Amino acid sequence: MTSMGKTRRKTRGGLAAGLAGAALAAALTAPAPALARTAPEAETAGVGWRLTPTGTDARFRGLAAVSRSVAWAAGSRGTVLLTTDGGAAWRNVSPPGAGELEFRDVEAFDARRAVVLAIGEGEASRIFRTEDGGTTWTESFRNPDPRAFYDCMTFFDHRHGLAMSDPVDGRYRILSTRDGGRSWHVLPSDGMPEALPGEAGFAASGQCLVSSGPEDVWLATGGGATGRVLHSADRGLTWRATATTIPAGEGAKGVFGLAFRDRRHGIAVGGDYRKDQPSPRAAAVTDDAGRAWTASTTPPPAYRSGVAWLPHSRSAALAVGPTGTDLTTDGGRTWRTVDTGSYDTVDCTRDGACWASGEKGRIARAEARPRAVG
Repeated sequence: MTSMGKTRRKTRGGLAAGLAGAALAAALTAPAPALARTAPEAETAGVGWRLTPTGTDARFRGLAAVSRSVAWAAGSRGTVLLTTDGGAAWRNVSPPGAGELEFRDVEAFDARRAVVLAIGEGEASRIFRTEDGGTTWTESFRNPDPRAFYDCMTFFDHRHGLAMSDPVDGRYRILSTRDGGRSWHVLPSDGMPEALPGEAGFAASGQCLVSSGPEDVWLATGGGATGRVLHSADRGLTWRATATTIPAGEGAKGVFGLAFRDRRHGIAVGGDYRKDQPSPRAAAVTDDAGRAWTASTTPPPAYRSGVAWLPHSRSAALAVGPTGTDLTTDGGRTWRTVDTGSYDTVDCTRDGACWASGEKGRIARAEARPRAVG
């Protein structure tokens, strides 16, 4: 996710990619619950998440969709999967000896190069990199500070990326790479505002740290008095914090996932991840790079951990969580449920595919289905 996952990737495809994305967008905008209408581009009966056979019951909170054919997933018990045929088959490419680690984020550049993040206190937070499709892995970072707990990563391009830790000494810690994840160093904290009491990030979907373009990056928080989003316009050197409309105030509540379609227009999702708790005002939007956030007038009906803009769309996006998938066609102002399956994160590609992953080995791809005639 990010520049190579959470934000748009630059891929070849031109007109064909645009038509594929438009067809997918048209299918996703079909009315619920029947999800049926005639789209301008083609006759469709909506879109469905097509589950793919992963052969594991690991929980995949990390997802990097490279294209319609190529996707990476990272999850529990040190599991990393790769598909190069659109999900028809998944290959287990987990780093050797990583079975006790919890992978929560993956950033992929193509079918051969990917970076995965394991979360946890102290040395449990680690970063691995592969350049041969997971045949071999190199551990490029192991957290030496027992006070740090890394949650998410993002990449601006093939070389420059960041990872974020929960506050250390009252400020979020930012890790930086300039060589595609081969080496990492901690950035100075002078430009980071103080964290609120009890505030932290959520390693729920790989989307608590996202980027758009060559320098802009956003960090999502919860657990403090208010759910906030921090924005940096200089690759993590200086930050500005803004309160959102998503409720926080407890350790289980706040902003869980972010998606920006460009440096100004973004969506935040979250809520309360506890199953027995409601999540009102679970989404918000910004059109000024996160300086101000406006609550969705019709938010998703429950906690959502992941969000992604549809390919080639300025107004359509998906949000996912354990109780379902929601669709917006007006830039995040209103949402409606289009699927009730459980997913933790979602990612879309420029050549017209959307992928989602979550508990019990669930990884799915969205595809338009032909409309029945007669």
